[in-house]
Formats: sequence, C-alpha cells, structure tokens
Amino acid sequence: MTTPATVLDVLTTDNPHQPRLTCYDDARGERIELSGAVLANWAAKAANALQEEFDVEPGSVVALDLPTGHWRTAYWAVAVWAVGATLSLDVHEGADVLVTTAPTSDAADDSDEVVAVTLPALARTWQGEDLPTGVLDEAAEISGFGDDFSPWYDSSAEDPALVRAGDRWTMAEAVPTVEPGRVLLAVADPAEHLRTLVGLWAAGGSAVTVITPEGTLPTGLTPDPLPARLVQEGVTRVVETPPGQ
Repeated sequence: MTTPATVLDVLTTDNPHQPRLTCYDDARGERIELSGAVLANWAAKAANALQEEFDVEPGSVVALDLPTGHWRTAYWAVAVWAVGATLSLDVHEGADVLVTTAPTSDAADDSDEVVAVTLPALARTWQGEDLPTGVLDEAAEISGFGDDFSPWYDSSAEDPALVRAGDRWTMAEAVPTVEPGRVLLAVADPAEHLRTLVGLWAAGGSAVTVITPEGTLPTGLTPDPLPARLVQEGVTRVVETPPGQ
C-alpha cells in the first residue's frame, strides 16, 4: 500500500534522476526543476530537522503555511509524512511546529516551534526582519542536516496524514490513484494539490507548477493550445480537478 510516508522511497528508487517537479515561480522569476533524488534529499534534510530539532513523531502536528504549488511546499509535506506526523493546513489552529514564510504572525505565536522559510532558491539566510529567538532559519540551517532519513518511530495506515478545514485523511487515504504523465498541476485547493502531487509521483509521473505574480495557480488552461514554455516542458495534460471529483 502506498502512503504519503512511502513516497520518499518511491522518489529514490523509481527513476530517481527523472524530473519530478518543475516549478515556475513567476513572482520571483525562477524556474526550479527537481529530480526524484533531489526532492528526496531536500525532504530528508527537512525530516531530520523535524525529528532531531523538534522531536516530531507520529501524533505530532506540523502546520504548513507555504504557497500552494511551490517546490518548498512539496518537500516539506513529504518530510512531515516521512516522520509520520500529521500535516495541517489550518495554520490558525496552532501546531507543534509551524513551517512558514511569516514567522512573526499570529499563527507562529500559537505554535510551539517555528521554522522560517525563505522562498527564493539561492537564499542562504532569512531575508526578512530579525527572527524571534528559537525560530529555525531554514535557509541557513537546513543544509546541516543529513541527506538520508530513518524515522525513529513507525507510523500506521490509520494515523492521520492530512487535515484541512474539517476534512481529514489517514495515511491510507491520502494518496489517490492518479494517471501518470507529465502534467501541469493547477489544483487550487492546497490539500488536494498535495494529494494529487504525491499520487502522481506514486504512479511514476511528474508535475509542472506555475505560481503567478499574484501568488495563485493558473486556471482555465487546456492542453491545446498550451503556453509555449509548457509545451517545451513536455506537458501533455492539465489537471485542475482532484482525482475522483
């Protein structure tokens, strides 16, 4: 059975050098392409940070306050599931750990621990106002964690994997069946976006995401005609609706 917690293994064993996620961050003028091996490396470092710095384990709740479709959102989600913790997208409810671009927000005040994420690819330190004491600066510190990850505790298929706005998915429910391929992933709901992404990876596929200057995903695109850069990326279909809907 494929669960979110097993996706890290899939990324490193199923054509690990194949592109799995290409992210156009038009707000920052960046194109980032990650193979399965590179994604797994980022996820392993993030998972080690959660486990070693914050004692995150099955039963812990990690909230993500990062842009839908961004490559950093993808590897942090995989990291949370690799540890066996619950990924929450309801950041206003507080969490054991909050991973965020806004480390001085009210949501940060309501969480026990905070990781500050800087989105630009080449950032080597936090680029905003001074961080509060105890906040982990991902850009400065994540590289110091190990490239391989082994969880300290086992998770079960019935453990909660994902929560958003009253909806909950267990580890057994979180990975939908998705047709493989090279797709433009434009599912706007953040929970369904992540579920579709890991389902696509589990099927051996890869995704292209585009974050507009407004911080949103493009809508209303069809395979014919696609924008030229998506044709160049080998995109063959657009996914805007989650599997099963």
